[in-house]
Amino acid sequence: AGARGEEVLGLTGQADPLTHREKEVLTLIARGLRNSDVAQALGLAESTVASHIKAIYRKLGIGSRAEAAWHARHRAA
Repeated sequence: AGARGEEVLGLTGQADPLTHREKEVLTLIARGLRNSDVAQALGLAESTVASHIKAIYRKLGIGSRAEAAWHARHRAA
């Protein structure tokens, strides 16, 4: 994984806009976890999780957890 804020290369070798931590958050919200559950699972403050989610939405051009779940499933394939 790259340094904080650095793009990480995906399996295709193309730059992935999400950081390692954002991918972790995306995976957990795609499983249906609430922000408080994600925060507890990753040892983060809820406000930090909310910030990661906002960044994920912005980077992926989405606006809902349903869209985030779709992206999580299709990125893993």
